[in-house]
Amino acid sequence: MEGKAEHKERIEQAIAILKTISEDFTTPRNIRRAAKNSIDALMDESLSPAVRAANAISILDEISQDPNMPVPTRTKIWQVISILEGIKD
Repeated sequence: MEGKAEHKERIEQAIAILKTISEDFTTPRNIRRAAKNSIDALMDESLSPAVRAANAISILDEISQDPNMPVPTRTKIWQVISILEGIKD
């Protein structure tokens, strides 16, 4: 069973990667917006870490289907999803 510290670390790691996406102006605007929305979902302290992770995964999963997504960005998004999938209540 993972502890709160590990969840916090995974969330911080995911946020760091999402920030690089949201601040990359070569990435289409809708994808940057989804990255920002995912960061907001992950920072919502009123929810448990698992719920925050699930909310962010759902935003990212939807945007990862975007045909305009640059390959390196898609790879980062998959990386974030796999980091967040490890967070369970």
